[in-house]
Amino acid sequence: MKNTLLLIIIFCVSFCKSQNVRPDKEVNVLFIGNSLTYFHDMPKMLQAMLNETDQNFKIYQSTFPGMSLSDHLDNIIVAQTENMINTRKKTDSETTETEKMIAERNWDVIIMQTGQVSILIPEDRDLDIDHSIKAIKKMVSNPDCKFILFTTWAGKENYPQKYCYPSKIILAPASCSPLIKDFEQHQKLLSEGHSLLASKNDLIQSKNGEKFYEVMTKHPDIELLEDEIHPNKTGSFFNACIFYSLLTNKDASQLKYLGEIKPETANTLKRMAK
Repeated sequence: MKNTLLLIIIFCVSFCKSQNVRPDKEVNVLFIGNSLTYFHDMPKMLQAMLNETDQNFKIYQSTFPGMSLSDHLDNIIVAQTENMINTRKKTDSETTETEKMIAERNWDVIIMQTGQVSILIPEDRDLDIDHSIKAIKKMVSNPDCKFILFTTWAGKENYPQKYCYPSKIILAPASCSPLIKDFEQHQKLLSEGHSLLASKNDLIQSKNGEKFYEVMTKHPDIELLEDEIHPNKTGSFFNACIFYSLLTNKDASQLKYLGEIKPETANTLKRMAK
């Protein structure tokens, strides 16, 4: 009788526990960037992938054409079309769209992406971008938020190439990148620039740039770009695969989602996203 009663108690406790299993905590992820992030609805592709395996992840974005990270903090949007925005500098009493969005939620992950040219110019990278990253981090209320730097790729350029910005100091010479001799050096300089920023600001560094370079050199038949720099549907799908693996630590090749690209191409990119 005692043994029977004990078994009933054990069963009831086990059953109650199984009914009270809590779903995984919601993980709120915010992309801050420009067209290199939002082209072909990349964040929505990522959400579709996560919906297969990790429905607790919720993807949001504050992305606008041509915006650098500093623009996200300094500029008010006064007009917008699909591919263009008009902005003005904010006043001391105003808040930008991105600042409003940062304040909206208790973010668990923030992924930051900025223009490539400024990454290649040491003065701009070390002052403007570094300052913007630090400012964004200070705005986030969640002390456990993880910050990811979205590393981008070398595009289609005619080499040699050198990029210059006018100096922000009157009468000072323009700030320039090193002279870039070829595609390989271009990607190396981008990777190094992102690595310096990630190291200085305790950021997780994505591998999108390196992975794009790997596909472009090992699989030249797979076209990732729509123009000189923007990803096409295939490139955006690949970006989503890379972020899926980074956020979940899971193998993207197990996903059923194919986007709108050829299955064989999608499966190759999923395998290369690790």
